[in-house]
Amino acid sequence: MPRQTYFAKTGELDKTWHHIDADGKILGRIATEIATILMGKHRPEYTPHVDSGDCVIVTNAQNVVMTGRKLEQKTLQSFSGYPGGQKVRTYEDVMEKHPERIIELAVSRMLPKGRLGRQMSKKLHVYAGAEHPHQAQQPMTLEIN
Repeated sequence: MPRQTYFAKTGELDKTWHHIDADGKILGRIATEIATILMGKHRPEYTPHVDSGDCVIVTNAQNVVMTGRKLEQKTLQSFSGYPGGQKVRTYEDVMEKHPERIIELAVSRMLPKGRLGRQMSKKLHVYAGAEHPHQAQQPMTLEIN
């Protein structure tokens, strides 16, 4: 029996597609499951330095739930680099205009930092409504409690 640890090579693993319906799900709970799938930690061949994860489609992002008063109290800050260029928006404002950004930000903050994390975040496709254009990839429906 060999005593060497198996490391997956880049492009060696096949990527599968997963579909998650975010309707009525809590934001943090769903984000941790998505980040686990994107990193590939659900696979036995998980390798930390290789993008071994799968692709994820999230629909109904506009119906995701945040507990407590986070919608009114939590804020997103952005700074343009110029004087007076700081914008502060509450999650409630962002949910009205771009509900998919909240899930994308929550998941990307759970992924590794650097070029590997950016490569993993490109496999996340979030849509505000129930429709998505990825039927040709035959995604497997994934239930999250």
